[in-house]
Amino acid sequence: MSGDVRPDVSALAINVTIPEALRWTDTRRGETFTLSTLNIRLLPDGRLAAKAYGRPVGGGRGHYVSFPVPASPALEALIAEGASRAAELWTAHRGLV
Repeated sequence: MSGDVRPDVSALAINVTIPEALRWTDTRRGETFTLSTLNIRLLPDGRLAAKAYGRPVGGGRGHYVSFPVPASPALEALIAEGASRAAELWTAHRGLV
């Protein structure tokens, strides 16, 4: 690409595993899920947004259903640290394989 054309990046999202000690359960459509993954997005204004995903407690693959992340200093720290770690990894990329 030429120096005067910048790529239009439409999304920046990462997945972060929730440590066992911070996992929680939530119910959707009558099914209880254990939340084990955060999907963290960098918004255009620089703020972070996160949703949680997991598997049904009763087993199986379940549905791809997002859950809100509860207000928790520990989860907020995990989100911030995950975003910072992703930034380090992106900065250190070694080009296309």
